[in-house]
Amino acid sequence: MIKLLDGGAYLVGGEIIPDSGEAAAAIEAKIGRTVTRQEAAKETIAYRILAAHNTSGNMDSLKIKFDKLTSHDITFVGIIQTARASGLEKFPIPYVLTNCHNSLCAVGGTINEDDHMFGLTCAKKYGGVYVPPHQAVIHQFAREMMAGGGKMILGSDSHTRYGALGTMAMGEGGPELVKQLLNQTYDIRMPGVVGVYLTGEPVPGVGPQDVALAIIGAVFENGYVKNKVMEFVGPGVEKLSADFRIGIDVMTTETTCLSSIWKTDRVIEEYYEIHGRKEEYQELVPGDVAYYDGMITVDLSAVKPMIAMPFHPSNTYTIEEVNASLGDILHDVEKRAAVSLDGAVPYSLQDKVRDGKFHVDQGIIAGCAGGGFENICAAADILRGKTIGAEGFTLSVYPASMPIYMELIKNGTAAAILETGAVMKTAFCGPCFGAGDTPANNAFSVRHSTRNFPNREGSKLQNGQIASVALMDARSIAATAANRGVLTPATEFDGSFGKYRYHFDAKIYENRVFDSKGVADPEVEIQFGPNIKDWPVMGRLPENLLLQVVSEIHDPVTTTDELIPSGETSSYRSNPLGLAEFTLSRKDPAYVGLAKEIRKAQTAVMREECPLEALPAIRPTVERIEERFPGVGKGNLGFGSTIFAVKPGDGSAREQAASCQKVLGGWANIANEYATKRYRSNLINWGMLPFLIGEGELPFTNKDYLFFPGIRKAVEEAQERITAYVVREDGMEEFTMTLGELTQEERQIILDGCLINYNRVS
Repeated sequence: MIKLLDGGAYLVGGEIIPDSGEAAAAIEAKIGRTVTRQEAAKETIAYRILAAHNTSGNMDSLKIKFDKLTSHDITFVGIIQTARASGLEKFPIPYVLTNCHNSLCAVGGTINEDDHMFGLTCAKKYGGVYVPPHQAVIHQFAREMMAGGGKMILGSDSHTRYGALGTMAMGEGGPELVKQLLNQTYDIRMPGVVGVYLTGEPVPGVGPQDVALAIIGAVFENGYVKNKVMEFVGPGVEKLSADFRIGIDVMTTETTCLSSIWKTDRVIEEYYEIHGRKEEYQELVPGDVAYYDGMITVDLSAVKPMIAMPFHPSNTYTIEEVNASLGDILHDVEKRAAVSLDGAVPYSLQDKVRDGKFHVDQGIIAGCAGGGFENICAAADILRGKTIGAEGFTLSVYPASMPIYMELIKNGTAAAILETGAVMKTAFCGPCFGAGDTPANNAFSVRHSTRNFPNREGSKLQNGQIASVALMDARSIAATAANRGVLTPATEFDGSFGKYRYHFDAKIYENRVFDSKGVADPEVEIQFGPNIKDWPVMGRLPENLLLQVVSEIHDPVTTTDELIPSGETSSYRSNPLGLAEFTLSRKDPAYVGLAKEIRKAQTAVMREECPLEALPAIRPTVERIEERFPGVGKGNLGFGSTIFAVKPGDGSAREQAASCQKVLGGWANIANEYATKRYRSNLINWGMLPFLIGEGELPFTNKDYLFFPGIRKAVEEAQERITAYVVREDGMEEFTMTLGELTQEERQIILDGCLINYNRVS
């Protein structure tokens, strides 16, 4: 079904030639000339798009200017507040502010709608586009109205992926969008490009989520595409509709790749025509000889209905496997859960097995992954004439935009779904991050959405509440719903799938979306709510640094949801200090109190007061340091906190996973590796040191004090290794770490204390 080539490969006239000693001769025999690897690497679609957007003149060290930006309502307030503090006067490129995460304004008083009004007035003042709540989820609006062949879009949501439409898009933390708003660049080394070679054609009942989960299961754990660009090619591409390609593409985020791009053809040209933007189409194909740093081959005809069991999109099986080996697989899931949940609550799925069959409690088809037109039509075909019953099982369907919803009403699909007892709701991302359709305690939900991390369904471990999510395709969710909640692959559906033609009606957007057409009105006053707060003052990196370890996490991977919970806490994302109270609350409830305590010393330093009087408990530690380093502590010592995690930052692009640590006094993370580039970038942009330490080399434990002599000089001089000391009652133990690769600008941001300070100084 899926194979990973060990090493690079050439794509020559559509044929894969592995990069071996015989490659040169094989290429010459095929095209009559020799081609170097360096020449062929320039013939990928990805290379050409990156080259067209690079401003550095050096393709090894890219400085990218994007064509457009997009954010939603749990990120755009912080982004604009950061940009305003840094001198923003006007949005220099199209910037779309969608409202699809904090859409439920019944939670938290007025604060969600206050954020929306902030967004509308900022779109007017700075020249942006404002998409009101319930009109479209962020990525569907981008596909319909923003994407363009050969273009690049940067979004503050990790699933910013429009590669199927010929647009290279990336999801990053808010500070990277701030840089674009200030006419700065996105700075990265030239990424590797991995080919995804599709052959065959999906069998009826197999959908895009099935293909995506199969790929994720094959590449996540081994890091095959980590921080690389996935480029989809091969004869199988032309067998897929635009919606099918989009459904695979959006899930590439879960592989930890940097971005994605697909070859384009008449199918995509027609997509742009349907949406009234034919001029945005561009044919994109690799050159005659293109070199890829890796190659994934996917036989679409061999893909079966898939399920990603709790608690990660890479925990994949075929539904057939689960049903055939329920005992073994459920036992394995429970073992994984013990790690993910830290044993905080009892967790078992054994009670879901009745009469030898696995029963689920809820189905959700939603968001940027599941809420597409074809997915919902296919689900309706399976459900037509059926009922979900009057027991505990529920089914909710969220079309990804109002134009899709309207077409589903016109073609009768909505009626077919509603007749079953299912519910159709407006465009909303809530079920994907724990703010909508929260199931009952111990319930099991199957969802065509993007993630199934712990708490993404809305449960609260600290309150003893636990539910879990598995990811499935809309088709198999519908088959399960038609079977009254018994886990069922859609390939068992013996009916036929209709051919539905989509008609896009732009009137809804014309009547409701505010589009400044790029014209700013500086006279507009921004509408603030009482929950919208400015960022607190943050100091520069001190000469020497004393950090207390305030959390130690040894899970194989730590998600951003565990660093800062999603769900109901999203209402506070416009209030830096308010949101910070939730940091690590579901993973390490003691973190906030410990971080605040050591922060007292740094607050005293910034007020030019004595830190030892503000926090007497650190006096013995400082005195021990002064014995070995005379002169340290005389106005040249900073204080703060750090955390250790094996591999932090998988998942969301939300910058708050880093900024919440920062406002609580965090100066660093220490990790064996960082799960994603975007989380590491967030740390850097908030002035935090992204330390790396070798696996098994941990010389400290939680609550230990770590001293970093000359840390400012070490960053300034780009020292390869950073010397640190664990300070204990019986002495100081020396150890070393690295900071990984940092650009000159990133070093300066860390030295200045954060991106806001960097821009104020600049």
